Amino acid sequence: MNDPIATSPQPPWLLLIHQVPPKPDYLRVKVRRRLVRIGAVQLKNTVYALANTPEALEDLQWIRQEILEMGGTALICEASFVTPLADESAPTSVPPGSTWVTREGVFIDRIASAWLIRRFIDARARFKFVSAQGYQPQTGEVRFDMYDAEFTHEGERCTFQTLVRRFALSDAALSAIGEIVRDIDCKAERFARTETSGVAALVRGITELHDDDDVRLARGAELFDGLYAAFGARAQ
Repeated sequence: MNDPIATSPQPPWLLLIHQVPPKPDYLRVKVRRRLVRIGAVQLKNTVYALANTPEALEDLQWIRQEILEMGGTALICEASFVTPLADESAPTSVPPGSTWVTREGVFIDRIASAWLIRRFIDARARFKFVSAQGYQPQTGEVRFDMYDAEFTHEGERCTFQTLVRRFALSDAALSAIGEIVRDIDCKAERFARTETSGVAALVRGITELHDDDDVRLARGAELFDGLYAAFGARAQ
């Protein structure tokens, strides 16, 4: 009797390997936004990974079709990695009610990140503001947007985007806010969203009116609550 044919397990990852024409610039931005919104992990500039599910495959097939219609090239592959992607794919967690430490004099990225933390990550979070240099963290503290922090800029991502990614917050509205925060924080126009200049002006106004960092976070939370609601309503 012949042995049954052995079947290999399904590779756990889908890869999209693509190239888009260099001009106009908005083509790259459009593809990047679509990939971020479906939760894809960027491995290289033009290589993204998603957990291998039928839904993810369908999403990537639509994006591949769009890239081809733009005059680009795109391949979808199944893959396994010898080196695990645990830091990229597994959501991070922190104990509820943690003390989150950041640099004093908070501005756009720290204000937005604090809002994100308390709204979506740790509802009982406490915030502590310290000098930018020389601070030695105490046991149990979690640092963000400061030197050698647990959560800070990673590659081209601002701290807000790092938190969204590390805590696996798959939400199109948060992705949009992250693009705004990143462009203001990095003084760049990578995403060039129409809301960016207005948000920048409002945050500058908050910091001009209030020196106290707790007050800045409170006023900033109202701003980002409204922005999140607006993006959510727009998606309906």
